[in-house]
Amino acid sequence: MQREAFFDNAKVLLIFFVVFGHVIQPLTLDSDPIQVLYHWVYFFHMPAFILLSGFFAKGIGSKSYISKLFKKLIVPYILFHILYTGYYLLLGMDGWQTTFIYPRWSLWFLLSLFCWHLLLIIFKKLPPLLSMSTAVGIAVAIGYIDWVGHTLSLSRTFVFFPFFLLGYWLTKDQLLKVKTKTVKTISIVVMSIVAIGLVIAPPFANEWLLASHSYQALGFPVLGGGFRLGVFVVATLMIVSILAWVPTKHNIFTHIGEKTLYVYLLHGIFIQFFRQTELLKVSNFFDMIGLVIISFAIVLVLASKPVRMVAQPLVEGRFTMLRERFQSSPKYKTSNTST
Repeated sequence: MQREAFFDNAKVLLIFFVVFGHVIQPLTLDSDPIQVLYHWVYFFHMPAFILLSGFFAKGIGSKSYISKLFKKLIVPYILFHILYTGYYLLLGMDGWQTTFIYPRWSLWFLLSLFCWHLLLIIFKKLPPLLSMSTAVGIAVAIGYIDWVGHTLSLSRTFVFFPFFLLGYWLTKDQLLKVKTKTVKTISIVVMSIVAIGLVIAPPFANEWLLASHSYQALGFPVLGGGFRLGVFVVATLMIVSILAWVPTKHNIFTHIGEKTLYVYLLHGIFIQFFRQTELLKVSNFFDMIGLVIISFAIVLVLASKPVRMVAQPLVEGRFTMLRERFQSSPKYKTSNTST
């Protein structure tokens, strides 16, 4: 089946924002403008990624689906948990002793993605409106349970599940309706209002957008549910606004859309090194442009064939690229000819 350029282009744009968001995160403590930019990005980049993941989850239900999903998500989760544990130790970082029940940094997504597919088995049997309202209700209610947090990515699993479920229920035609001129015009207004709102609003904790803490931990044990609903509304508007500007035609970067999992799993090698060494600083506008370039360079490097060839056994559990490379080498061909 021919891949849709729109979806691959969307994944390329979103994976860039994932990397960029992680690049600038340590700099938010010393700069209000960067903090605003960070929150602006975090309102949509993971929710949009999760929505697209749900859109492509329509094949769930076959007998082998769960076992394939386990190999695709849980096995890499374990392997990369071990890899990053060793990397943290090598860098001298705290917290390298973390066990498997506490997902390392961005690895929470693999664990939650596996759980979202399992939840979908139940929720897809309900009418769309009922399933969505139930998922949102659970997402809001889960914040009132103090012990639900980072462990096994439980909080994020339930809080972000409505976006995954929404993606599942959306059809291709419905999703592409964001490409109208009217939506594009409104999207500019929405993105501008959100940016202005973040500038004038009182400071708030990043954890409201990371969805990994209870309302009690965030200091709003009663009103937290209302705030979460507000985040959902803004996130949904931002998703529509960003997707409205995603190109629908193939370009020189579209192919990266097939390789975003590599970028997602491997970019922590760069990010944690930058954070530990404190190499990245911003003192002017040109420094920020430099961070944009660095972020995109990371995406290009990690999506490149040499990197994927080496990382494929960890990411996909396959050696096809290494095998093809070995079989195409002159020495291999000479050896086969001589036998």
